[in-house]
Amino acid sequence: MGTTHVTVTVKNPAARDRAWQGEFLVDTGAIESLVPRQHLEAIGVEPFGSRTYEMADGRRLQFDIGGAELEFMDEMVMGTVVFVDDDVEPLLGLTALESAGIEVDPRNQQLKRLSAVRLKALAAH
Repeated sequence: MGTTHVTVTVKNPAARDRAWQGEFLVDTGAIESLVPRQHLEAIGVEPFGSRTYEMADGRRLQFDIGGAELEFMDEMVMGTVVFVDDDVEPLLGLTALESAGIEVDPRNQQLKRLSAVRLKALAAH
């Protein structure tokens, strides 16, 4: 299975002219988006709290979280960003993807735009 990357611009919602752009690994297994702390601090995004996350190996780690605008594929969404160590690859998580109406095509590992953003799960009739 391949990997999918996308260019994302992260903006400070309180000062939209302050931004950082980078290549993010698309990770549908991650709920939130991960951004190296140095980039968030450089654009003035400050943590508003912290949250405990469970890692793929079962460990539980606590990280600072903040809010930022995430722009990719001509879409902009507001989202929670996780402040991670500077050597961690940026990840675009499921919440940002779904909010923008974007999903990963499992056959070719490419991003595709949904015809409409889903507001609820489909119910069995």
